[in-house]
Amino acid sequence: MSELKKMYRTIMEDDFPPDMTIKLGKQVLVYKKRAWKLPDEKTGELIEKGLRYGENPDQQAGLYELVNGNLMLADCRYINPGNGLVSSITEEDMIQAGKHPGKTNLTDLDNGLNIMKYLTAKPAAVILKHNNPCGAAYGKDIADAYYKANMADRIASFGGCLVVNRPMNKDTAESVSRNYLEVVAAPDFEEGTVDILAKRKNLRIIRVKKINELEKYRDLRFVEFKSLIDGGVVVQQSQLSRIRTKNDFLPAKTVYKGKEYAVERQPTEGEYDDMIFGWSVEMGITSNSVIYVKNGETVGIGTGEQDRVGVAEIAIFKAYTKYADALCFKNHGIPYKTLELEVARGERDTGLLQEIDDETRKNKGGLIRAVMVSDAFFPFRDGIDVGIKQGITAVVQPGGSERDFEVIEACNEAKVAMVFTGQRVFRH
Repeated sequence: MSELKKMYRTIMEDDFPPDMTIKLGKQVLVYKKRAWKLPDEKTGELIEKGLRYGENPDQQAGLYELVNGNLMLADCRYINPGNGLVSSITEEDMIQAGKHPGKTNLTDLDNGLNIMKYLTAKPAAVILKHNNPCGAAYGKDIADAYYKANMADRIASFGGCLVVNRPMNKDTAESVSRNYLEVVAAPDFEEGTVDILAKRKNLRIIRVKKINELEKYRDLRFVEFKSLIDGGVVVQQSQLSRIRTKNDFLPAKTVYKGKEYAVERQPTEGEYDDMIFGWSVEMGITSNSVIYVKNGETVGIGTGEQDRVGVAEIAIFKAYTKYADALCFKNHGIPYKTLELEVARGERDTGLLQEIDDETRKNKGGLIRAVMVSDAFFPFRDGIDVGIKQGITAVVQPGGSERDFEVIEACNEAKVAMVFTGQRVFRH
């Protein structure tokens, strides 16, 4: 066990070359490996090193920045050099390195930026772990957005990566410093905020100046590579969201056996806002996924399941669990599981737990009047039905199933609004 702990503390050497060239037909892309001169965690001496290690401490890894080449395939021009975000972070941007960054720290940050590029209009925060959002929210300011994103799932947010789209201020920094995070990224840090955040000595504090320019990245494609175990590679275009405003949604209607089916109730303006917000967050979630959002924040996030009804149910379970934990923390200042343990030991009145459970069930984990968001169509109405039973009032999904008529019928029976996106957003 001591050897394993030592591995986590080790900055692994890597044997990847200083540059990499990828040739696509006659077009050539040139990449440069990134490294940073940062203080050694033991001696304080400046050492130059790239990534700490890969997904695990026994895997070498390297980060490369695109530095030359302008890829053009058919009518699509891909992202050009000079647009680096995570891949162009400098020593100056690593305001506090904490521990030397590893692959997952930067891939979480990258996916946070991927989601945030659709949420630039308002102050927003997203907390990620294992390349999926734990919680995401708009707020009246950054402090409010962080509070909502954190309370959406305090449990999963422990040890996560926080990305905000406005400069970090003291109020937000004070809130952040009370929790354990691995990474905090912002376009800038107001005077005094770094001193507050640096109280967490292992926290990586990273400035990504181009967060202020993220809007332009929503329309820039890049090339995605997926390596196979046989050494082969699958190449694909990155995906772009086609949803910007409510006018981009499609009416939920279909024809089945000569009969027309259409959703009767149209969304309210508030539901449209949550649909756009939810679809934006959905762009950064591993499929199969179903999420629930309300008032510009996530309520329950279900990720990476094999069946759609199952992930819809898991997201509901998570919504109840996180709602109870947030309620317990607000009322008693401790996590729900801690209260549960103290009640079992006879240290607290069981009535405290019962009150939280009763209120959670009464409010259905915050799902009443939420919007249900799915990254692909519902193959049967069972997925929609589990959301309807929890009090959702609107659904956004791609559409295109042979049984769309069943799903439309389910919505009409419950007077639930639904729109189609006309776009699937699987992410593997």
